[in-house]
Amino acid sequence: MLVSIAAILYRFPSRKLKVIGITGTNGKSTVVEMVSAILEEAGYKIAISSSIKFKLGKIVWRNESRMTMPGKFFLQKLLRNAVSQNCQYAVIEVSSEGIKQHRHRFINFNTVIITNVTPEHIESHGSFDKYLKTKGELFRVNQNIHIINFDDSNSKYFINFPSKKKYIYGINVTNNNNQDGGIMITRASYPQISPAGTTFRIDDVEFNLKLLGKYNIYNALAAISLGLSQRIDLNICKNALNKIITMPGRMDEIISHPFKVFVDYAVTPDSLEKAYQTIKDIFKGSRMVCVLGSCGGGRDKWKRPILGKLAKHYCDYVIITNEDPYDENPSDIINEIAKNDEKTIKILDRRNAISEALKSAKKDDIIIITGKGCESSMCVNGGIRIPWDEKQVVIEEFTKLFDNNSAQIT
Repeated sequence: MLVSIAAILYRFPSRKLKVIGITGTNGKSTVVEMVSAILEEAGYKIAISSSIKFKLGKIVWRNESRMTMPGKFFLQKLLRNAVSQNCQYAVIEVSSEGIKQHRHRFINFNTVIITNVTPEHIESHGSFDKYLKTKGELFRVNQNIHIINFDDSNSKYFINFPSKKKYIYGINVTNNNNQDGGIMITRASYPQISPAGTTFRIDDVEFNLKLLGKYNIYNALAAISLGLSQRIDLNICKNALNKIITMPGRMDEIISHPFKVFVDYAVTPDSLEKAYQTIKDIFKGSRMVCVLGSCGGGRDKWKRPILGKLAKHYCDYVIITNEDPYDENPSDIINEIAKNDEKTIKILDRRNAISEALKSAKKDDIIIITGKGCESSMCVNGGIRIPWDEKQVVIEEFTKLFDNNSAQIT
């Protein structure tokens, strides 16, 4: 197997690091960033592999591969370089496709974290049950420290895997969930969300995140549990997380006046609904304009009408546009999302769709553009990748329409 050759070639570097593996349907990249912030705040030198970026100490470069978990040789080489750079930790975002292709093999994980599991990649795995079991494989083969979102509906599946230490986290978790006394509990109490961010308490320590959404409480709890598992003080965790201003492409506020514009990666029904619900909860009564990415071509076709239905349910004005059609006809994808709804606007060109959303917005409206986040390209027919920067496109189209004296770019 190539994975074993890669490990041998780079002399099993994970044996000389503490490797943190983070998997789940949603929230992986955010938890990677939060875990990394906590470890660095505690004084450790780290390496990162995520769908957003790679990092070795202070050297950072963008993940241009469009792969959440790169191939076996890349990861083993990154880990070897981390050892050479005297990193103590490596934080790796682990995808179900990566596990399916054995990219996690021969990596000695110190800790594995599960954020949540909701339907995704069903066509690739064959069923939700197979997708769930693929995620579970990371817990089956690594039995040191397990960190699990107790409030997720599939948590019991992961709790049942044996481990030396087990941490569960959540808002609804209580001491009653630790009947055998062998589970550490991280519970957020008094959670509050507002336009300024998110607050909650753990014991007598108050966290004030600048990130929006209840789901970011769960992301923070996963990272805090990791910190506690590594004997990092709760106040160090607080200081690290409170410093995070924004998460690239994740509920990322690009424009703040005369209306707000958010860019969010959301590509699953669960993540899209949470993004929309967050806007509804925080900006009560505001008109919501949604630009909906239309799913990658040739994959997960089952979720297209669901995404369209969610947009029509939550949004006051819906524009469905192109995203990553690959070799599929983008108009066909858009029509599957819209399902011939006459109230839905269909604009094939994504830049034009964003421009139309900006033109249609009124003072104090909320525009949310989903599907691309901070990705750097758009994948089209023939394997061609068109450079794409969603944030930059928003700013460019916005400045065409508004005088800088009356507008505010975040």
